[in-house]
Amino acid sequence: MNTPKIVMSFDFGMKRIGVAIGQTITQTARPLDTILAKDGVPNWNAIQNVIKKWLPDALVVGIPLNMDGTEQNITHHARDFAEFLREQFDLPVYEMDERLTTKDARERLFEQGGYKALQDGQVDRVAAQLILQNWFAEKLPTK
Repeated sequence: MNTPKIVMSFDFGMKRIGVAIGQTITQTARPLDTILAKDGVPNWNAIQNVIKKWLPDALVVGIPLNMDGTEQNITHHARDFAEFLREQFDLPVYEMDERLTTKDARERLFEQGGYKALQDGQVDRVAAQLILQNWFAEKLPTK
């Protein structure tokens, strides 16, 4: 794989999609935005705008799996989302196991600011950040 420089990740959900941005040189990521979805259908204009603004070289989509690794209903929606991104934006799209990222994001935010920190889609953005950091750790060559 040619190593992309700027990578955008998505924490897909049926109501909200968290977005994070990162770069491979330092292998760091930060939360970016939360995009609303209705019954699993994203606001595609908002997705397009965030991609146009940040011009990533690649995209990573978190794929929700059960703890035993089996797929669930939302897994298929997340894979459909990844495939649509591939077709629509002509960018490499990687799938990343996202088990426990939302739980981890909630715990981190709660530690930082209590219940108030869990509002306004913040969990989704931080989950997207964790998905991207995990992707960097697992998929990129070590320095």
